[in-house]
Amino acid sequence: MTGNDSPVLRVAGRPVARYVTRPELPHRLSPRPYLHPVTTLAGTAVTEFSPADHLHHLGVGVAVPDVEGHNFWGGRTFVRDRGPTELDNHGTQRHTAFQLRDPDGFVEELRWIAAGTELLRERRTVAATELTGTAWALDFTFSLTNTTPDPLGIGSPATNGRPGAAYGGFFWRARKESAAPRVFTADREGERNVHGSSADWLALSGDTWSLVFAGATERTRRDPWFVRTEEYPGVGSSLAHEERVTVAPGDTLVRRIVTVVADGRLDADGAAALVRKAVST
Repeated sequence: MTGNDSPVLRVAGRPVARYVTRPELPHRLSPRPYLHPVTTLAGTAVTEFSPADHLHHLGVGVAVPDVEGHNFWGGRTFVRDRGPTELDNHGTQRHTAFQLRDPDGFVEELRWIAAGTELLRERRTVAATELTGTAWALDFTFSLTNTTPDPLGIGSPATNGRPGAAYGGFFWRARKESAAPRVFTADREGERNVHGSSADWLALSGDTWSLVFAGATERTRRDPWFVRTEEYPGVGSSLAHEERVTVAPGDTLVRRIVTVVADGRLDADGAAALVRKAVST
C-alpha cells in the first residue's frame, strides 16, 4: 500500500483496488470510506463511484440507510406513507486509524457518527488474495459495536414499508455497461429470481469480467441478497430484510463477505470452484 489517505491493495504486485479513507463528499451522500476503483488482474474496472443515476453509490463499502433513524446510505430516506423523502438525517463513517496495513490488506477502526453522536464503532478487515492467474478475492469483514447506552435498531426501506428494497450492509456498485450483466446462483438466474434469495454464492457477469459474492460465515449466509441489474448493476447483503435488527448496548454485529474478482465470463461451475478456493484460502 502507498499513501496515507488512499492506500492501494496489490495482488502479485499488481494494483487491484484503491481505498479512500477520508473522502471529501457532500453530507447528503453520507460520507464514508470506500474501495474504488477495484479492478480485475487484467485491469478492467468493476466498480463505479458516485454515478449519475445514484450519486451516493460509492464503489465497495458498508452503507446502511437506517441506523436508529439516521441515514448512512446517502440520498433520500424512505419514510412510511410518504415514500422517498429528503431529510437532514445523514451520518458519517469516520476513519480513525489503521491497526494493520500491508500491501494486500488492512485492519481499520471507524466511528459511525450522526447528529454529533457516535452510534457505532467499527473494525473493518480487508484482504486481497490471488486465486489464479485471472482471478483474485477480496475478503471484507465488518464488525459494528453499539457504543451508546441504548439499543440501536438497524432497518431498511423494506422494513419501513417499501417491498423489495431491503438494501443496507455490504454493498458493491458494479460497472455499468451497454447491456445489463448476467446474474445467477447455483440454481437460479435473473434479477427477479435471485433478488431477495439466500444462496451460498451469487455471481454477476459483464462483458469481460465476473464478480462472485459469498457469505463467508454461517450467519452472513442467512442474509438474503439484494440485487439490481436492469436499473443499475449492484449487489449487497441485506442486514434487515424483513425485520429490523437490534444491536444491544455493547454488542457487536459481524458480517464477512468474500468476493471473487475474475477476468472473463464465468459459468456456474467456474464460479463455484473459485468461491470454494477463496473461502478456504
